[in-house]
Amino acid sequence: MRIALVAGETSGDMLGAGLIRSLKEKYPEATFEGIGGPMMQSEGMVSFVPMERLSVMGLVEVLGRLFELINVRKKLVRDWIANPPDVFIGIDAPDFNLGLEQQLRTAGIKTVHYVSPSVWAWRQKRVLKIEKAVDLMLTLFPFEARFYENHKVPVRFVGHHLADKIPFETPKTPARENLGLELNKKTVCLMPGSRGSEVSRLGKLFLDTASLMLKKDPDLRFIIPVPGVERRDQVEQLVNEYPEVLPVKIILGQSQTCMAAADVILLASGTATLEAMLMKRPMVVSYRLAPLTYWILKRMVTQEFISLPNLLAGREVVPELLQHDAQPEKLAAALAERLEDNDTVHQLQETFQFIHRQLQRNADEEAAEAISQLLKSR
Repeated sequence: MRIALVAGETSGDMLGAGLIRSLKEKYPEATFEGIGGPMMQSEGMVSFVPMERLSVMGLVEVLGRLFELINVRKKLVRDWIANPPDVFIGIDAPDFNLGLEQQLRTAGIKTVHYVSPSVWAWRQKRVLKIEKAVDLMLTLFPFEARFYENHKVPVRFVGHHLADKIPFETPKTPARENLGLELNKKTVCLMPGSRGSEVSRLGKLFLDTASLMLKKDPDLRFIIPVPGVERRDQVEQLVNEYPEVLPVKIILGQSQTCMAAADVILLASGTATLEAMLMKRPMVVSYRLAPLTYWILKRMVTQEFISLPNLLAGREVVPELLQHDAQPEKLAAALAERLEDNDTVHQLQETFQFIHRQLQRNADEEAAEAISQLLKSR
């Protein structure tokens, strides 16, 4: 059994490593090859190209690497058509993988795509390309599977690996002790994003919100997890620009511990909203884009919500204050309400608990079983 895979970034490498572990239980003699990172390689995969060569963000960066990416894909197609694997699994990276999958499938190789692109939210006509490219789509969320079922694309909802790893109960006290925080102070976690551009757009907005909240409640405490030294220096510079001393603790890494320690979280949209939801923490979601980008996206996106808790609940369970609504006064009021209204927080936690149980399906094993069934159907 030869299994080919391509992952393009760290999150895909993590999913790929778990999937390989589960596939090895079903096919102990299987070999794994393609493109993957250190986690997939540690499970025995042979990576033909360093995964970081595929990890390109931004239009200019992609254009600068375009010929290299095209050549890598051509070589994979040529080699795998000449010596076909039993199945190809593209993990996320849709811009690279969907074109690869379509060519391999046309040549008679079974193809799987793991992690749906946001086709349900915008550019829905991409589903026509996906229909031609894949024998099976594996989705992390149930609403994605319903979309593909409606478009007659073979699909399996496998759940989310974070729902498998994050426990149903995440108490505050151990997290605060771990971080050296005061146990009896209400704590707000600020998460303006992991990229420099996000911190530039949202960092001051979030700190302005903290400053406003402190005027009403001087006993509040704030924590900001940062992914690395560069982001830490950037956030420290923003904090130092305030004339008053803000009770803000900047913590390197440990974002999940920071969420667990918090009473409420203010964060940019993205996967962090899913982590906060799985930890059953009330949150306020905010984001700002360049005006032209926002104007274009607003006309392309078909979904009412952008945050995963709202998408999964099918209704607004967390506030989304975006673009013009992303103002310190509105953010401070929304956060204060969730610090003070215990009944609302309790109801929210029940909703989050229900969604957590939906997503906790042992994703690695579910995905491996779905692929095994596809192979048996040849």
